[in-house]
Amino acid sequence: MSYLVYLVVRAVLGLLRLLPLRCIARLGRVGGALAYALDRRHRRVAVDNLTQCFGDSKTQEEIRALARENFKRIGENFAAAVKTSSMNEAAIRECVEMVGAEHVLTRAAEGQPQGKIIAIGHFGNFELYARCNYFVTGLQFATTYRGINQPLLNRILQDLRNQSGCLYFERRSEGGALRHALQNQRIMLGLLVDQHAGDHGLRVPFFGRDCSTSPAPGIYAQRYRLPLHMAICYRVGLGRWRIELGEEIPTFDAGEPRSSEAVAADINKAYEAAIRRDPANWFWVHRRWKATHYRTKSSSPETSTPAPG
Repeated sequence: MSYLVYLVVRAVLGLLRLLPLRCIARLGRVGGALAYALDRRHRRVAVDNLTQCFGDSKTQEEIRALARENFKRIGENFAAAVKTSSMNEAAIRECVEMVGAEHVLTRAAEGQPQGKIIAIGHFGNFELYARCNYFVTGLQFATTYRGINQPLLNRILQDLRNQSGCLYFERRSEGGALRHALQNQRIMLGLLVDQHAGDHGLRVPFFGRDCSTSPAPGIYAQRYRLPLHMAICYRVGLGRWRIELGEEIPTFDAGEPRSSEAVAADINKAYEAAIRRDPANWFWVHRRWKATHYRTKSSSPETSTPAPG
């Protein structure tokens, strides 16, 4: 039965890819609107999160409108990712713009051919981060992921992602392979760290409230002496996105490692600014603020093993 479902899903994805990107994006928005109407649990999560962050500046009607648009955006982005995962360079450049690539190319131009650590988040069509190799050349793109329990569905997702040329490391089982790649290749490692980090997270404020935050980007940057940057994917129109790379976030101060909390706080501030700029563009259906037990000390780049979100 599971294999039959696998075949059906593969067939549907194949048919979707035959459609123009804007048509797929419209279908995704319709699906997102339907999900908003039917998925009461995630609708409540989105409304609650938006109320906590914007309740003092927006009415409940405005917040519900934002939540509805957010569901549409999520549907659009997920549907569009099916198409963009297999598009060639010319097609990607027609629907994606990158701003700020000079921030990560500067050191290479200065004769320092090193990798990069990029803190990314669930903004816009975040699967497009894997296609940035067309805009930032000379670096092997990589990221981590957490495999899902259904092997055939996990296979479908990875088949889609692997077409990008990006390296994917399963964060629970392939830590050694990731460390080897960081030590031996010019890796541009993107880490999704804008969600709840569980009991391994640090207590860091986000929209004025403490939340469990992953220290992984700062730890990797310090451990492998790699520059740390931010990247945000913004939706700029139907089936169109702009990825903005930010300036380097300092991970050392006068030669000494900054605390994991300080680096994570800088990342959270950048996320917060991106959300305020376009509130419907983030993944509000995730419970970012949960009761948890936090780490009691800053993570050391020499001793800790970060678990990216």
